[in-house]
Amino acid sequence: MRRKVTITWQVSSYFGWGVYGLNLALNWARDPQVQLVCAQEVTAADVAVDPLAWTVLRPFVRASAELARSFQGHDGETAASTGPVLVHLNDGFLTPASAQGVTLTGRPDIGVTFLETARLNPLAAARARRLPLIVTGSRWNEAVLRANGVENVRTILQGVDPTLFHPAPRRGILGDRFLVFSGGKLERRKGQDLVLAAFRIFAERHPEALLVTAWHCPWPELAASLDVSGLAAPIPFRPDGYVDVPAWAEASGVAADQVLDLGDIPNAHMAVLLREMDVALFPNRCEGGTNLVAMEAMACGVPAILSRNSGHLDLIEDDNSYPLSRQGELTGPEAGFAGVAGWGESDVDEIVAALEAVHADRQAARRRGLAGAATLARMPWARTARELKDAVLAVC
Repeated sequence: MRRKVTITWQVSSYFGWGVYGLNLALNWARDPQVQLVCAQEVTAADVAVDPLAWTVLRPFVRASAELARSFQGHDGETAASTGPVLVHLNDGFLTPASAQGVTLTGRPDIGVTFLETARLNPLAAARARRLPLIVTGSRWNEAVLRANGVENVRTILQGVDPTLFHPAPRRGILGDRFLVFSGGKLERRKGQDLVLAAFRIFAERHPEALLVTAWHCPWPELAASLDVSGLAAPIPFRPDGYVDVPAWAEASGVAADQVLDLGDIPNAHMAVLLREMDVALFPNRCEGGTNLVAMEAMACGVPAILSRNSGHLDLIEDDNSYPLSRQGELTGPEAGFAGVAGWGESDVDEIVAALEAVHADRQAARRRGLAGAATLARMPWARTARELKDAVLAVC
């Protein structure tokens, strides 16, 4: 009999947690041992997949809708599941409410976390120790937890879908431009202010350079955190509440014809865009996991510039990327804030030098890109799903 496993986070094609849940559902759809259910309703508007994949997902979607409907009228209450529940936890290790404000508990609860700080408060660490298992998304996360006295932890890295994200011929639509890709939700942690500061310098030397951005997410208000550094202009918001990316880039010194905002792109449509890129830039200050966008770019064979900190360390191998090794401490008003403990500040000059290295020697960059693709070929979602299943069944 298949063991029902419930996840508390939303499934979607448009942000990291959602993509995690979606690929878990796809990989467990025909698994004889486990059956996945989501505590929140899954709709066609949330998930962009092909018709065959949607056919496989239908039982999962139906079961999730039934569970979400059972919560109606029970706002603020607690419901108990008969099977294990994978609970997405923040840095405080507090259990979030699921659909209709209901808190779902499992037999047992298993924590899933992507910590964004190296400093836990004692109450958070105590909550973590009460769980039978915590699944983390990076070895850095595991080290942080163990340093805070939490031993019931296992690292299970996220993956990529190799049927989508792999090296393949480029269309060459913008073949006369040097395409620099930057992706991830707009926030201080992701370092888009560093991207603009470095690209502005690089683009002044190379007028054919084009910054291609995929920065949209469901939480545009997080972008205001980028104003702290002063490396870029203050974030401009559109009347609809979303960031005006071209206006921000232009106000930060990047010419209007040297930035292309891709808008809100579903995960399944990213691979064909990534393969057009000459380089992908990720000077992220912290990654609790391995940075899905960076993984997907590398899997497509795109040479990647990666900050050598936190979860990126699980991606960096000899000559498979361009690591940013100068990782300084954060300065300014946030320097002593516990939330940024363990973060790294990439050096703008080193970022520019890495861009110049890719631009100057395309063959060497291509070799590094293919080495990165070989690294990611060992990290499919199928492996993530298998390791997570084994971890769950071991504590049930």
